[in-house]
Amino acid sequence: MGRGIAVLAALTVSVFVVGTSEYLISGLLPRVAADLDVTVATAGQAVTGYALGVVIGGPLVTVLTVRLPRKGLAIGLLLLFAAGNAICAAAGSYELLLAGRVVASLSHAAFLTLVVLLATRTVPAERAGTAIAAVASGFAVATLLGVPAGMLLGERAGWRTPFAVLAVLALAAALLLAAALPRSGAPDGRVRDELRTLRRPPVLLVILLTGLGLAAVSTVFTYLATALGEITGFTATAVSVLLLVYGAGSLAGGLAAGRLADRSAGATVRGTFAGLAVVFALLPVALPWRVPAVAAVLAFGLLAAATTPVLQSVMLQRAGDAPTLAVSVNVCAFNIGIAAGSALGGGLVAAGGLRWLGFAAAGLSLAALAVTSAAVPRRRPVPVPEEGAVRALRS
Repeated sequence: MGRGIAVLAALTVSVFVVGTSEYLISGLLPRVAADLDVTVATAGQAVTGYALGVVIGGPLVTVLTVRLPRKGLAIGLLLLFAAGNAICAAAGSYELLLAGRVVASLSHAAFLTLVVLLATRTVPAERAGTAIAAVASGFAVATLLGVPAGMLLGERAGWRTPFAVLAVLALAAALLLAAALPRSGAPDGRVRDELRTLRRPPVLLVILLTGLGLAAVSTVFTYLATALGEITGFTATAVSVLLLVYGAGSLAGGLAAGRLADRSAGATVRGTFAGLAVVFALLPVALPWRVPAVAAVLAFGLLAAATTPVLQSVMLQRAGDAPTLAVSVNVCAFNIGIAAGSALGGGLVAAGGLRWLGFAAAGLSLAALAVTSAAVPRRRPVPVPEEGAVRALRS
């Protein structure tokens, strides 16, 4: 038990480090643009480059490393992540910054996939959802503390400093994994099995479900701070506090969802999207009033964070004996959904629809809820045997 807790703690810290990197640069774009003599829009392509590296490079790296020992692979991916951030910290040109972001992104999806599978290895099969939620909490903490702290550091010490700190933290996390993870030989998984799993209709439906669900969340979350300021009338300081409330709700909601997913992943995923649809539909009505707006933000945070452990738990159940590539592509679906939702929200905001974003998000949530009827059976799924779900991890 003690060794399992140590492994989960090390994985959670590593997820925190990787999770901080994805959105860190968003708050530093004006300084990056001024220093590297490019426009803010051009500097913003460093965000796009990272996302493309995750979506395109993630499955490719996963396939190429499917037969490598899991402990060595986890450490190697963190070292690659550290190298990418070190390049960003030393970048004297925009091109070098972009290259560093892409290098760091190549480890993102493959590492998070490995974290999910390693986390489920440390617990009995019936507690997989709880383990996934535990390590996914690293992302919630990254949003709650890591990204704001990195932005503040960038403002005071220069935009390169947070990247240097991330590189050092990644090296420290690699050492932590080296000490915590048990040694294992090369897994016996085969690429053809992984590709065959990826083509299964239930797996493809879960990927679609993930994309729809995260698009719904991102449509609102991307412009939540703007809506709270312009429509509800909160000050910038108050909005920051409310985002902390959202982050705290996300942390609690994710952990609770993991436990519920262990009881019934199907019921939990349906409840999550039904709840999101209701919250989103009420949001346009709540925004003009401060108390209802705060309640909506807290409910949004509780439900939005539930998507990660629940959807990955469902994916593990659907993928069976060869889950590695399927989980990796599902990580990519999270990023595609986030990008699609942001784009949809941006278009609606440009058309004067800031207050009504919740209606669009509610529609996407209902679409996701409809997909669950095909992707997730209403009866409680039979837990995946330990050797089936994590055979790719064992020697």
